[in-house]
Amino acid sequence: MVKIKALPDVPRWAAVAAHAVPLAVLPSGLWRLALVAGLPVTQDAGDGTTGLGESVYVVSLSVVSELLAFLTLGLVRSWGEVFPRRLPFLGGRRVNPAAATGAALAGAAGLSALAAWGGYAASAGLGPGVPASPAQDALLVACYAPLAAWPPLLVAVALSYHRRRTRGRGPGRGRGPGRGQYGAGRPAASSWV
Repeated sequence: MVKIKALPDVPRWAAVAAHAVPLAVLPSGLWRLALVAGLPVTQDAGDGTTGLGESVYVVSLSVVSELLAFLTLGLVRSWGEVFPRRLPFLGGRRVNPAAATGAALAGAAGLSALAAWGGYAASAGLGPGVPASPAQDALLVACYAPLAAWPPLLVAVALSYHRRRTRGRGPGRGRGPGRGQYGAGRPAASSWV
């Protein structure tokens, strides 16, 4: 069995899902890199029509996509709970669970919106299209289809992270005098009068 790195209190399914995200994003990035390299992934690949600016954009898109996918691992590892010390200004501070969960869910919503727009644009025939043979089309679909797993995997891992990080907090869950009904850090009701 493959050893998956995660914190001890992370459910195994969440750790597997978090590690699956970068793997789901990888094929599309490799397809884009093959396109820039001039490999025959489209009929017009290698004919020199890709300019330097477009090549830089495509490579950057691949790198940024993979880096964003790797951020999902933070939801199951220690650097998702405490910022690594090497980060300026934030190093050593606790990660706000609501902010991390909100960012992950916003990312999943953005990815879903991009996927919906891409599906609509392809079905409506918007854009120039990519001239390709049936084999090249099959390769394109095989490389981009795993991206559909990114939003639901991210949502599942983010909700697991939120449940795990906020367990035992909130009204009625604190410990010690004056915390149960009024929450941690607030004065008791008798001091309000």
